[in-house]
Amino acid sequence: MNRYDIPVPLLALLAGCGTWLITALGAAAVFLLRRERTKLLNGLMGFAAGVMLAASCWSLLVPAIELSEGQGLPGWLPAAVGFLAGAGFLWCGDRVLQRLGRRRNGSSEMLLTAITLHNVPEGLAVGVAFGILQTEPGAENLMLAFGVALGIGIQNYPEGAAVSLPLYRSGMSRSRSFLLAQATALVEPIAALLGALLVTAVNRILPWALAFAGGAMVLVAVHELIPECRTGESEPWISSWGVMLGFAVMMLLDVALG
Repeated sequence: MNRYDIPVPLLALLAGCGTWLITALGAAAVFLLRRERTKLLNGLMGFAAGVMLAASCWSLLVPAIELSEGQGLPGWLPAAVGFLAGAGFLWCGDRVLQRLGRRRNGSSEMLLTAITLHNVPEGLAVGVAFGILQTEPGAENLMLAFGVALGIGIQNYPEGAAVSLPLYRSGMSRSRSFLLAQATALVEPIAALLGALLVTAVNRILPWALAFAGGAMVLVAVHELIPECRTGESEPWISSWGVMLGFAVMMLLDVALG
């Protein structure tokens, strides 16, 4: 039993819904582009790649190493194995789609898969933070749990834009780009609920899941987004500085929000 009026798993579910909502707000950035501008879209695509690279490092791989060491494992083991497994998973999936003749929308399938995989361990992290309250209730742990949810939510804002804008660039309509981008975060409330219910078991697999998602995101950034952001570009530094700015913004958010 806990001393909260709202059951802890429900708190985790509500927090996960909040992180999804912020992703949806970020995805709505696609509606701000009134017409297609090659230079602007190239810069935004570069920004999206930078966001994904920084999120892979600071939100996924570094926490995976820290959690592994806390469990008595070598920090490099889950990080390296999970990282390569995540990249390999997307590569195998892409090869299967190519053989089936279903790879029509360029980077769309890989991008959506990578971001969705990335959101699962983030949702689990929120759930684990709230799940601790079931055995260790208290104002300090409650604020810590809300802090984790808030930090992940704020990071999700640029990630929402990092999905919707490349989808729009690939030829999708604004509305479809928005709907698919926000849908990638619908796994977060579900994962948060599962994390709160299965806090001990989830905590053990979390380092591997974080690194797995990190590998998937890096593969998409270097294989799809960075080459795509150079399309028809007469000023190549625009997309390059987009990558740098995206990485810097996401790094600042991750480090500042812990």
